Amino acid sequence: MSIAHHTNAEPLNIITPAKVEWQMDDTGNMVPVSGEFGDVYFSHADGLAETRHVFLEHNQLPDRLAGLVPKQCFTIAELGFGTGLNLLATWQLWRQLRDTYPQLADARLHFITTEKFPIPLADLTHILALWGQRAPELVALIEPLLAAYPPLIAGCHRLDFSYDNLTVDIWLGDAAQSLSKLAIERPQQSAPQPHIDAWFLDGFAPSCNSTLWADSIFTQMQRLSRPHTTAATYSCAGIVKRGLKEHGFAIKKVKGFGRKREMLTAIMTDTNHIDVTSDNKSCDNESHDAEQITTDSTFNHTAIIGAGVSGLLTAWSLANRGIAVTLLDKTAPLAGASGNPRALLALKMTPIHHVDEHLHTIGYLYSSRLYRDLNQKATQLNTAPVLEPTGALDLLVKANIGTEQIEDYPDEMATTLPHEQAQNISGIKEQDLSENLYLPQSGLVNPQALKTIILTHPLIRFQQLEVSEINETEQQVCIEGSDQNQETVSILADHVVICAAFESHQLDKRIFDCRKIRGQLSWFRPSLEQLINLPKIPLKYSGYCAPFNAKAGDDELNTVTAGKPYLLLGASFIRNDTDTDLRDEEHQISRDKLVAAIPEMESIVPADTSLWQGRAGIRTQTPDYHPIVGQLTNSQRIWTISAMGAKGYALAPICAEALAGMMLGSFAPLSNAMLARLSPNRTRLQTPLT
Repeated sequence: MSIAHHTNAEPLNIITPAKVEWQMDDTGNMVPVSGEFGDVYFSHADGLAETRHVFLEHNQLPDRLAGLVPKQCFTIAELGFGTGLNLLATWQLWRQLRDTYPQLADARLHFITTEKFPIPLADLTHILALWGQRAPELVALIEPLLAAYPPLIAGCHRLDFSYDNLTVDIWLGDAAQSLSKLAIERPQQSAPQPHIDAWFLDGFAPSCNSTLWADSIFTQMQRLSRPHTTAATYSCAGIVKRGLKEHGFAIKKVKGFGRKREMLTAIMTDTNHIDVTSDNKSCDNESHDAEQITTDSTFNHTAIIGAGVSGLLTAWSLANRGIAVTLLDKTAPLAGASGNPRALLALKMTPIHHVDEHLHTIGYLYSSRLYRDLNQKATQLNTAPVLEPTGALDLLVKANIGTEQIEDYPDEMATTLPHEQAQNISGIKEQDLSENLYLPQSGLVNPQALKTIILTHPLIRFQQLEVSEINETEQQVCIEGSDQNQETVSILADHVVICAAFESHQLDKRIFDCRKIRGQLSWFRPSLEQLINLPKIPLKYSGYCAPFNAKAGDDELNTVTAGKPYLLLGASFIRNDTDTDLRDEEHQISRDKLVAAIPEMESIVPADTSLWQGRAGIRTQTPDYHPIVGQLTNSQRIWTISAMGAKGYALAPICAEALAGMMLGSFAPLSNAMLARLSPNRTRLQTPLT
């Protein structure tokens, strides 16, 4: 990131990394201090012990988490992520409880945290390495947290630790604004409303940073809480006590940690303006206990119609929350537009001041983390990796951002390479590449490998069925159709999610009848001489190309030979055409785009495309280019995810997480404004295409 450009840029939505300084604590250890606010990130005495005392014990988390029932989700919200120590301590407690209480195997913990001045990864790595030495019990958690730590751009960054039933949402930006984006309203009565169960108020001292103790913060706390929501903080400052009391919390002073005489606990009550502050310092916590209330949705079975990338990822998100899924498709998983040999996962850039509400950026970062996590599962299963990290070079032939705006982004996310380095990385020898966008975290998704891993989930079952009718009652949904033997089959489910691309409208007329766009992807097997001179990494221009080596299992979906190299080119863009036959003229279109962008490819890429292989699919697109995600109007049990366009592998994972949150009553990793833009019932979808 260019510091000079960064300082001159509009500050709104541009994240300023924390300036970390170091001081010696009471035990002779060096501890980090905020350069912005001059306050310590954790107690000089023992930060971990203070976290356990203030936030875990005084939110009664050991007892409350142990009392969760299967499939129940407990949500914690933290103000001030800082070094992540509160998260690590909570995570460690959660692991211990899950080892002790069998019913927690299907319960979930959702940790939402905000940070305006996030610590850069290098500093955080140093800080947590010291904590690993002091508290070896945290080491097993520090490594995955650092591996998932997001680039420092505004917005919500969802980190999934599904093996521990833990979801972490890090909202970077102003805390009050971030909290205001958490959606609790649900368009239909049947969808449960999310809420915060416990608050960690861990901002720097009010005397150092008053913005985390402002009225706007307490207003959001009141909005997001419900009776018996608790809060805890080390601070007994008057601004904190008044803010909590004036926004529906009953407060109480209790013994502080270490040399701190007092701290505050609070509980949301049915009646505002209750002051239970006690001057009796021997008052114990039992009189201030939080009642455990279960309001989470408890359905057991969902049927998903359509086994492309949207259906597969929706199945994955629901199954990881303990929901049994029947995945239906008239042909087979990935039989449609999602079944290409590879999908290029590459960021579609936007000026950084829009980034926190830019679905493609949010989706790209989440998808990248998810696919890398699934690579670990692929290793365990001895299957091909889901994501091959390659990086990608955008030649900025067709881009809405220039090199000056790219400088606003963290270098590890997007940067402009010097001309010579761009040539070396890309393998392009003759062209001027001084104007470029390099995406270090981009890569090639292997759809077949993704499908293989998802279908190994014990709660996901695939069934071939051509659905003809969907009937909803108050208690359930009945799906009828014919199987591969033309036998009539009926399936009952608690909910149905329609993910059938352009055929979604045929299944339920309430789903918008989208624009249909034929896209043909082409690939050929180069000679050794051609291979040496072809691009080394994926390139974006008015189309894209990507070299790849076919893996075992790829031939189940496409005409490739395992272990052999190929160059992938794509894709054509033909509106209002739903035929999926292969066309030589569209091979030629893809070749022409490549040669127009990189003229030296004219003598390298075969002019005769008659022996090329390909695959044509039909993409769906809305008038506003946003997907369709949510519950159908006047329905209690029917939902949809569709209209991903050509960006399904970037958008489907985050949209599936959002939908699972809507269905189960937990917070989505998207703002309430973004959820409104994705709604099946939004204004832009009320007028049919002409």
